[in-house]
Amino acid sequence: STCACVEYYGKALESLIKQVKIMSIHGKMKHKRNKIFTEFRKLPGGILVCTDVMARGIDIPEVHWVLQYDPPSSASAFVHRCGRTARIGNVGSALVFLLPMEESYINFLSINQKCPMQEMKPQANVLDLLPKLKSMALADRAVFEKGMKAFVSYVQAYGKHECNLIFRIKDLDFASLARGFALLKMPKMPELRGKCFPDFTPVIVNTDSISFKDKNREKQRQKKLEEQR
Repeated sequence: STCACVEYYGKALESLIKQVKIMSIHGKMKHKRNKIFTEFRKLPGGILVCTDVMARGIDIPEVHWVLQYDPPSSASAFVHRCGRTARIGNVGSALVFLLPMEESYINFLSINQKCPMQEMKPQANVLDLLPKLKSMALADRAVFEKGMKAFVSYVQAYGKHECNLIFRIKDLDFASLARGFALLKMPKMPELRGKCFPDFTPVIVNTDSISFKDKNREKQRQKKLEEQR
């Protein structure tokens, strides 16, 4: 749903999935967007992490899976996204992730778009990759900052969802969400003000000490810190 989530999870997938080409695309890329899209179309296989910018009006041949991590606010956008696969007589699959409290979205789509859905049982013996993501955040400030921005943008987007009777921000489990984003600590933001999170354990580390792997960025950061001191 947000550019920041695409940036973060695109970076995460690059590190977690080897020997598969991962590309990311979102609305803020402007000039780079067409180049990335053209490159992806030429690939024999790969994963494209994207925002709603790729929901309609595009043609990528032989898309096998469309995974919708964030259910789109518009019912028609949901169907358009699914339509990226199984085109021109081909077979494909589309999957949307829903929390138990969001399950009435299924009925909403069934009535609104005549779009029947089947439940896919959770996979057994799933690897826990969150410790690796946390290690990446501790080793590179760029990853740490991307994760924090992604979490904040996700919460803000959730709060503005058009189907706010189904997607209620007051029912969101912020601790579980923060664990899922592999955050080292909770960010400061209005939506979390005054709340306690006993189910979330922050990593005991001075996050100011996390440096950028990019030496130029780190040099600029140190300069700013020195000016503040």
